[in-house]
Amino acid sequence: MENQAHQKPGAHIVVLTGAGISAESGLKTFRDTDGLWEGYNIEDVATPEAWERNPALVQDFYNQRRKSVLEAQPNAAHYALAKLEEKYKVTIITQNIDDLHERAGSTNVVHLHGIITRSQSSKRPTLTYPINGWELGMDEVCQLGSPLRPHVVWFGEMVPMIETAAQICAKADLFILIGTSLAVYPASGLINYVPDEIPKIIVDPKIPTVYNVANIIKIEAKATVGVPELVGELMG
Repeated sequence: MENQAHQKPGAHIVVLTGAGISAESGLKTFRDTDGLWEGYNIEDVATPEAWERNPALVQDFYNQRRKSVLEAQPNAAHYALAKLEEKYKVTIITQNIDDLHERAGSTNVVHLHGIITRSQSSKRPTLTYPINGWELGMDEVCQLGSPLRPHVVWFGEMVPMIETAAQICAKADLFILIGTSLAVYPASGLINYVPDEIPKIIVDPKIPTVYNVANIIKIEAKATVGVPELVGELMG
């Protein structure tokens, strides 16, 4: 890593993580090469229309995904990012709906697409609740009497935390991108909010193409290899 990425203690490091970091904990990426997620068409399980059409199918699908998340464990990349907090102010913005960053010890995590360990009202999305265990029942309702659904942003829905995330990126002293192809909008545009003079480190086995962005440092490695090495240098 080049010296330009070294930071003073207390500097604000902003990290954007995608499916690649969770995949190394055994969680399937959102959309595999065959266009399916765990054997399902995205349109059947991850849209508001799917919920209206067959809520029981959608609920069961996310119950199974939640079970997989709770059985998974944080990996070396998650733990390395948590260690950064010993020396720096760290904000993790994640596209992932799992809680592996939190379980590894990270204390400031922004979930762009929600988090599967919580439920939300199907009438008022801002009403959210913790889920005990992995199963959310069809008979469970919010305080308004509306059925509870997974606290996950589906295709066709607004991403409520995107403006907050953009403001965070604009104030970064160092920006790190891990395990994302930058193919999912609007998260893919967050790197453009980071000031030109700020170093932007990309860690991925296949570095995504980024246009019109200055000061990029590439670490071509999987997250469990590249991130601990990077954190080792930043902590040194």
